[in-house]
Amino acid sequence: MKPFNFAILLAAGIAATAAPVGAQTTASPYEFINAVRNRDGNKATQMIGESAAGFIDTRDGNGETALTIAVARSDENWTGFLLGKGADPNRSGKDGDTPLIIAARNGFDQGIQWLLQEGAKVDATNKMGETALIAAVMHRQTSAVRRLLEAGADPDKTDTSAGYSARDYAKRDQRARQILQLIEGKKPKK
Repeated sequence: MKPFNFAILLAAGIAATAAPVGAQTTASPYEFINAVRNRDGNKATQMIGESAAGFIDTRDGNGETALTIAVARSDENWTGFLLGKGADPNRSGKDGDTPLIIAARNGFDQGIQWLLQEGAKVDATNKMGETALIAAVMHRQTSAVRRLLEAGADPDKTDTSAGYSARDYAKRDQRARQILQLIEGKKPKK
């Protein structure tokens, strides 16, 4: 698989719609989040350029970041744009879900690849102790499970809500035989 090139994505996607930065404004971080939510490339690009403090990792009133919003909708253009502008791949959103957990749950394979390349912690947990691998197993995202295991995800790390690991969830789900085979290929740590 080819390495991700932010410059190409920026040229083809968001940057192609961006207008030149104009006069300074006093925009708020919430306006930036709304620009991302509404896919307003002109406004988001302008606000990033004007913001001395940086809006890129701001959370909205619901606890979401621009990156968690983009990843939740499996939006390659916005995910690439935000990562290219320095968004933190480990900054959690609502319920403590990291962008990697969200991408794994949704089967957003390209997002998983980019997040891992940008330093996302493969075994980071949300408020329930779920890892990206647990989320991928629970939602039967086979390719996400494969990619996370290849990145070193621990199939035996347990969550705090039920005390189950990704391996345990795969064993309990009769419809996840292929996922269980992938996990069983990774022997438990002693």
